[in-house]
Amino acid sequence: MRGLGILIRLALAATATLAPAFAGEVLVTGESDRVAAVVDGDTVILDSGASVRLVGIQAPKLALGRAGFKPWPLGPQAKAALEALASERIVTLAYGGRRRDRHGRRLAHLIRDDGLWVQGALLERGMARVYSFADNRARIADMLAREDQARRAGRGIWAHPFYWIRDAGDLRGANDSFQLVEGRVVDAAIVRGRAYLNFGPDWRTDFTVTVAGRDRDRFDAAHIDLAALAGHRVRVRGWLKRYNGPMIELDHPEQLELLD
Repeated sequence: MRGLGILIRLALAATATLAPAFAGEVLVTGESDRVAAVVDGDTVILDSGASVRLVGIQAPKLALGRAGFKPWPLGPQAKAALEALASERIVTLAYGGRRRDRHGRRLAHLIRDDGLWVQGALLERGMARVYSFADNRARIADMLAREDQARRAGRGIWAHPFYWIRDAGDLRGANDSFQLVEGRVVDAAIVRGRAYLNFGPDWRTDFTVTVAGRDRDRFDAAHIDLAALAGHRVRVRGWLKRYNGPMIELDHPEQLELLD
């Protein structure tokens, strides 16, 4: 199942609106309200005044008054897509993990009054990409599948080079940004409890993926043997930082897809 990754093979199929993506990770139905305003491609304001961040996805970012912030390509189009799907609609919030972020926004899946799952619809249209967290993982397998379909079809953001998957051997100019990166693992090792996946012969300069010891249990539970990934082609997603060479730190298995 190339491109859908190891998580698709291991996850339960999410067929109903509020079906779990993983055993034990069930979406819990919350409050219903009308969408009064759309802030950007992944944030809405309800009639109650509550701000809701559509959990599990990341849409192109707008400046929103932030000084010096350079808007991402297709930000207005992503906002327009969410407006078309949710503006003035009655929606139900569904929770699959942590319910509020540090800004006080509600972290929820949006289910429209006719049953449409807004996150899924945005991903199908190519107006967002999967952006998961260790404490909010419900329905990620389903979202990865929808993202994959949109990417293969070149819809929305996937037609723009800003969002293209980067090759592990060429990450110039990508530091301090959220990226999807593909490459073949040259070497894999566990050093003092931390897992390292190296994508080149020189770990000091080449791309590296790392998993802290405290997070490895999640990968074990998903039957992903990090130390055995040498020689495999993988796709990872996360914020690219520089530590020696470029590096992405993973903390949950949905950030890693096995491509072979």
